[in-house]
Amino acid sequence: MNFVLLLVVGLFGTKALMGGKKRAEAQAQAANAMAERATLQREIAEAKMQVMQAQVEPHFLFNTLASVEFLIETDPPRASAMQRSLIQYLRAVLPQMRETAPATTLGREADMVRAYLDLLKMRMEERLTVDFRIPAGLRSAAFPPMMLQSLVENAIKHGLECKQQGGTLQVIAEVADNRLRVTVADDGLGFGVVASDGTGLGLQSIRERLKLLFQEQGRLEIMVNEPTGVRATIDVPYQLAGMKQAS
Repeated sequence: MNFVLLLVVGLFGTKALMGGKKRAEAQAQAANAMAERATLQREIAEAKMQVMQAQVEPHFLFNTLASVEFLIETDPPRASAMQRSLIQYLRAVLPQMRETAPATTLGREADMVRAYLDLLKMRMEERLTVDFRIPAGLRSAAFPPMMLQSLVENAIKHGLECKQQGGTLQVIAEVADNRLRVTVADDGLGFGVVASDGTGLGLQSIRERLKLLFQEQGRLEIMVNEPTGVRATIDVPYQLAGMKQAS
């Protein structure tokens, strides 16, 4: 009887052990499949971000080249200065457009935007005033590439460039509650005065990229800038470039 009892207990134990092994194998297969799906989704998201990042509006580049050509005949020293500023801008922007990393530093983005604004300042002269406030301590903060450039382009094209007397463009960065807020504000014509031609990165694309990068932790806020103009703010978790965000 003891032998039969031990045999029965052994059979049940073996069956339970085999069942546990099969369950563990099934769980491992499910985990591997989930990891593969997550990897595929991440690769798709990264490819989508690269496409969005490459959609940088070139209208100002053609306008600048046209200005250089005009100044060659009318004001050669100024044409030469504008050409140097254009070269400086291209040196800043082209590496960014070739890179595929989902984030760079706020300092690199700021340098690129400053070079861009230097070009515009030569074109718009006294019609453009720039208030650029990015603290040195925030230059190493991680920031998505080409987004700041796009916000500045939108402010210039739809707010200030088409305003007869021009105006002021502000670029301000600050940290509050462990979040990085980068704001581009103008006192231009405001919402809907100048129709969009559908080119450029676009505010909707910025929102989509922020969602891909930060899920619900990244935001683009658009509001009226008093007394006139538009205020656009990118709000993302604050972290140093090269460091993973804490979960």
